[in-house]
Amino acid sequence: MAGSDLPRGDAPVSLDIDLLRSFVAVADTQSFTVAGLQVGATQSAVSVRLKKLEERLGRVLFERTPRSVELTPAGRSFLPDARRILAAHDDALRRAIVGEAPVSLAIGVAEHAGGLTLAPALARVRGLMPRLKIEVQLGLSDVLLAAFDAGRLDAVVIRRAPGGERGRTLYRDDLCFCAAPDLDWRPGEPVPLVGVESPCNTRLTVVRALDGAGIPWTEVFVSRGVAAVQAAAAAGLGIACLGRRFRPAGTVILGRESGLPALPSSEVVLLESARDPAARMAVAGIADALVAAVAEEAVGA
Repeated sequence: MAGSDLPRGDAPVSLDIDLLRSFVAVADTQSFTVAGLQVGATQSAVSVRLKKLEERLGRVLFERTPRSVELTPAGRSFLPDARRILAAHDDALRRAIVGEAPVSLAIGVAEHAGGLTLAPALARVRGLMPRLKIEVQLGLSDVLLAAFDAGRLDAVVIRRAPGGERGRTLYRDDLCFCAAPDLDWRPGEPVPLVGVESPCNTRLTVVRALDGAGIPWTEVFVSRGVAAVQAAAAAGLGIACLGRRFRPAGTVILGRESGLPALPSSEVVLLESARDPAARMAVAGIADALVAAVAEEAVGA
């Protein structure tokens, strides 16, 4: 059924922005419920929108099961086009609303939540809003969240801890164990972890999962930043826990077949407190640009 044709009508086909936004939200979050929260619609409304979009395109975009939502080949092919249409629409809207208004923002971005793709995201936003004055802080999610709650940051993009409810979901990015294919390690031996130093929510998640499964582990490489962890994993120094979208090129995902425990689902979310319309548009632009940059990097990998 994947990618099969659906009946086409005789009326001209048009692509409504709401339909495209719902499609991209489901593709990014892999959940109708979470996508609904992201676009401000009910789960049933998102389902209706996707059905309408599939009817207009004449293609099945998702394979739906009780436990998962996955893009069909047609859906994967259409996703980049949908992103480009939305980006053009939203960029035009920001230019019309913000214009030449000066905007000042202080934002925080966790490295585990897109900080490594910040440069292309900021470049795009700068092109849209030439008078944007922005202060960016990179750090751990908990540290950035504390600064946001204290009023020192206008917005934060962080990886939400398991069980957390705050923030608007930007995209789903489940954690995974990854390592170089030639890593000298065998299941049953202590897991050689490479990761960010404590305190780090991702590190805490990994330790809890390994301890809960009774699996021994040892830290062989500790860094203050995610880029160094990616490099260590790619170099074969040990096993890293990273978002699937941030897994270094050339590494392989390790799971139950390697004796490693399952990890909880994970999402990257946005929290923002800006009230000025221009500032809110700037925050939305930065968040959208980060999502686009992460998606492009994942495709490239």
